[in-house]
Formats: sequence, C-alpha cells, structure tokens
Amino acid sequence: MLQEVLDAVGGLDPEVTDTAVLLASELAENAVLHAGTEFELSVDVDEASLTVTVTDRGSGPLEAHLAEPRRRYGRAASHGRGLGLIASLAAAWGTHHNADGRHAIWFTLTSTPTEPEPAPAAPPDRPPRRVSPEQARRLLHVPAGLADRLQPLELVEELVRRLRDVLDVRAVAVVVDEGDGGGAAELARAGPAGGTVVLDVALPVTPPLRGSIRLLGPPSDRDGGEDLVELVAYRVAMAVESRWLRAVDQRRRAWMAYLAEASELLGQSLSVELAVAVVPQVVVPRLGRWCAVYLSDTGTQRLAALTHADEDELPELRAALDPAARPGPAPELRALLDSPAPEAAPVRIATPTDGLAVSLRSRGTTIGTLLVGRPDGRPHAPEDVVLVADIARRAALAVQNAQSAAAHVAVSQALQQALLPRALPSAAGIDLASEYVPASRGTDVGGDFYDVLTVDSGQLLVSIGDVCGKGARAAARTGLVRDVLRVLVRGGRGLAEAVHLLNEVMMEAADALQFCTLATALVQRDGEGSGGLAVELLLAGHERPVVVRADGLVEQVGEYGSAVGLLPKMLVEVTTHRLEPGDTLLLYTDGVTERRRGKEQFGPERLLALAARTAGRPARQVVAAVRDAVERFSPDPATDDVALLAVRALPE
Repeated sequence: MLQEVLDAVGGLDPEVTDTAVLLASELAENAVLHAGTEFELSVDVDEASLTVTVTDRGSGPLEAHLAEPRRRYGRAASHGRGLGLIASLAAAWGTHHNADGRHAIWFTLTSTPTEPEPAPAAPPDRPPRRVSPEQARRLLHVPAGLADRLQPLELVEELVRRLRDVLDVRAVAVVVDEGDGGGAAELARAGPAGGTVVLDVALPVTPPLRGSIRLLGPPSDRDGGEDLVELVAYRVAMAVESRWLRAVDQRRRAWMAYLAEASELLGQSLSVELAVAVVPQVVVPRLGRWCAVYLSDTGTQRLAALTHADEDELPELRAALDPAARPGPAPELRALLDSPAPEAAPVRIATPTDGLAVSLRSRGTTIGTLLVGRPDGRPHAPEDVVLVADIARRAALAVQNAQSAAAHVAVSQALQQALLPRALPSAAGIDLASEYVPASRGTDVGGDFYDVLTVDSGQLLVSIGDVCGKGARAAARTGLVRDVLRVLVRGGRGLAEAVHLLNEVMMEAADALQFCTLATALVQRDGEGSGGLAVELLLAGHERPVVVRADGLVEQVGEYGSAVGLLPKMLVEVTTHRLEPGDTLLLYTDGVTERRRGKEQFGPERLLALAARTAGRPARQVVAAVRDAVERFSPDPATDDVALLAVRALPE
C-alpha cells in the first residue's frame, strides 16, 4: 500500500522510495511482533522530506500474552535489528507515547524531487544488459527436490537455457572432452546451431575431463556477464563430473561382467583349437573390428585364429596377417611376430592392420601374440589398452591350460593303447575280434583290458579283465596283471597255478583297493581233427562268457571264482569247453551288462538275446553288434569302460 501511495505522489527518487518501504516494513513487523495489535501508518511528504509514522494501539494483558510466543520463538534471534536499520538509513527518527496508551515510531528521509534523468542511449541492435540479484538467483537456484529428480545432463541443459535467457545471447553451449580419444563433443546447447564464439569459460573439472561454456553470437554479446558465466561454470562442472563418474562406474561394471563372461567362455574347453577360436569371438567387436591370435610353433608364430566384424573383409585381412599367405604381413608386423611382443604395443601399419599387439604370456612363458584391430572411427583409448592386456592374460592362461590338458590326454591315450595289444595274432582255424570303448576320452586311463598271446604254434592265451579304479595306479596294476600272467603261462604253468601266483604278487602290494577281475582261457585246435576248438576257462571274479552256437543256441559258461588281489587264498576252478565250427566264445567286461538307462540295466538277459541273433556271423560282426546295442541302449554318457573279445571256431 505504501508503495502505491508513493508512486501516486510522483517525483520521488526511486532509492528514497525503496528505503521508505523497507523501513516501514520493519516498523510494521515490530508492531505485530512486540505490541501484538493492529497498527496505523501515516505518510507526510513535502518538498524536502518524507516522514512515515507507524502507530500501534498499545499492548494490553491479552496482547502481551498473545505476543509472548512470537517474542520467544519467532524473532528472538533478530530482536533490535529493525531500529538499528532505521538509525543507519533515516535522516531522523524517534518515538512518542500518547495519553491513550498508543505507541508511535517515526522516521524522516530527505526527499528532494528530481526529474527522471534520461537513460543513456542504447546501441542500435540491443539495449544495455543489467543483471540483477534476482536474475542471478533465478539462474543459479535449483530447488533440492528438482535437483534430485534431474539427471546430470538434464541439469546442465536447464542451466544452459537459464544462462541464455538471463544474458540474452544468441546461443550457449557446453563442450566436453572426456579424455577417451574421441575428442571434444557438444554436451548441451541452448539456442540455434552455429554462431561465433564470443566468450569461452573453462569448466573447473578434474582431468582427464576438459570442457568449457561458450557464448555464441555477435561480438556485442560479450558485453558483461563473465562473472555470471564463471559461477554457472562451477555448477555445470559438478554436473558434468557427476555424469562422467556415473558413466565410468557403469562402464567398469560392464567391463567386470564382460571379463567374467570372457573367463567363463575361455575356461569351458580343454581343447586348444576351441580355446583359441573363442578368443577372437570374445574380443570382436567390443574391443576392435578384428582380432588375430598367433601361437608359437617350433620357433615361429603361426596364425591360429582370425575374425572380423565384416566377414567380407576376412580374405584381405588374412592376406595381410597370415605369415603363410601372400603377400603376408608387412615388414613391421613380421618383425613383431619374429620377436616377443611387449605387454601392450600399438602397431601402426597400413590399413587394414592398425591396432594393438599384446603378447600372450602365462607362467612366465610367451606362447603367442594377440592382435586387436582398432575400433571403428577412433583409436584405442587407454581403458581399451588395459582391457586388451587383461583379455590377453586370460586367453594365454586358457590356451596354456588347454595345451597342458592336450599333452596329458596324449600321454594317457598312449598309455591306454600300450595296455592293449597292437594287433591280434592270427592262428589257423581261429577267428579273433576285439573292441575297447573307454568311458572317458580325457586324461583318465581305464582299468579294463584284453589280451591275446600266442603260447605256441597251436595254442592261444585269451584274457580279459577289469582292474578296480582308473588313472595311473589302475594302469600300473593292469600292466602288472597282463605281463605277469603272460610270463607264467609261457613258463609252462597251467591256468590255476598261474592265477594263484599272480594273486600272491598282487597281495604283496598290500593295496586292498587295487584288485582285478579276470577271465582267462587257453584255446587250441581240437586234436580230433573236427575243426573245433578246445577251451580251458578260468574265472576269477569275472562275468561268465557267452557261447554262441552256430545254430543260434546261447549259454553262459564257466564257474565263478575269487578276484585276483582281493584275498590271500583264492578259490578258482578251471572248466573245459568245446567250440564246434561256427561257434563263438564272447568275453566281455561289466561295462556291457551294467550299462544304465535310468534305473534299468542292459543286463545278461538282453546280452544273451542279442548274441543269439549274431549266430553264424564272423567274430568282428558279433563284437560290433554288441557294442552298437550297448551304445544305443542309453543316451547318457557311459560311466564304465567296455571291453569285448570274441573267439570263433572257423567252419571247415
């Protein structure tokens, strides 16, 4: 109301008017807070002064009671400041008490009427810029609730828009370089594209971040506002760093997940070829457009795996990277491949072979080189170099583990083959066939074995057995059983005596877990000249063999006895049998009858039925039929080895 009265009077200095309104507000507030009553305000204006009086009605008991909480809690901290402000700004002031109890406070300001001075002439294109404190507050103040809801980039865009409105320039832009090799990029802009940079204020950000706020427009837009832009730059810098740190954290989380997935993929196979083939698939396209893996081989490096994000470029890339191709690697790359590569060395060669070269090192040994082509449209950033080096270490470990596993498998397979005869001997009137199917193709050596030994020109020692356990110990015991039995039978001992002596040798090892089941037979031509075979059979804890007659009848033969190496005293019995021409004796291990399909076993009944259908067939067909039936019986992986040995009396 006072402002309206003074505006109606006219001719007053605006500064005097503003001061009068401020001091009158303080006196009115004092009347409400301390007197607790209504108040009256009077204004007296003459040619030289302006007097304002605020009169309250005096504080009675009720008003004093009502004002007490306000004095105690509302304005206690600021008591007395209003009168101090009046004393410093007014030309004169005072108080008086009326007889009716009313209390008045007045102040006087000098008020010489002045004609408004004309404003200085503005430039033809724009008025002069004046930034008030209210404009600055409107520019910088963002309520906490709003700031929490805005994303950092949205906050930057809001600040840039406000800065453009306050400074009234053509455009304002924020340019940031995140130090990732991609260069500076415009993060936010308010206003149309284009324009000349008339003011560039650096953002106070932490390296590797760099950036600035740019005012764009005609040169006159630079007049004033530098301090305000610097204030905004601090607020923008905080938002830019917050956005960058959040992105860095998200990238690091993504890279951690990526490295974990890469480790899982690289460690899934113990095959060298598969492990090497996985490496480029892990790298491309996340770390580069192409990837090549070289492995050291007899002093040179060969290209073991190669991939490209664009398959159409693979032929050209292979011609540029493969040492065995034409024209082959460039001299710089060939020199790199001929010597151990450093941990992370940038390779700058003619297109398409720009990229990084990292040595594949594991356990102090260099096993090859990893080449990663540069990403599309930019060089490798420092973060990329670290990640490529990390992938190289993981890949080297996976490849070396696969190489070690392959070497162990080769040794195990060689040992397994050494426990089996290289070839079955030939004997007049006898048809022999065998099959061995290991449950594991890896480093485990099975305990099943078979053996055929020519004792003399007309007699064969046929054996099949199963040593308890797997691995090196089982392989050693298998070799012991086979070789000791051979020596004893060749020395002229019968089957029973030979097996008893073998049991004594195994018992000397004092290893209760290394016993052996054994089926062994001496086979020779029948002396009657009928073309049949005479068989002496001994079973030491082993499955009973099957005799398949030429007419289709089948039967299990032999008498069960004690396993070898299990008890100091064995109970075994030698039985004799005759194979007529066309009859077959089938020996097998328990991997046949104990093959499982859920809770069901292949079993001896199924074996006998199958054997009957092979009557009259050659020995190799009998063995093949049994093996195929066992493998088809269950889709699950086998848990036990299978050994088969067939002896057939050839028809006349």
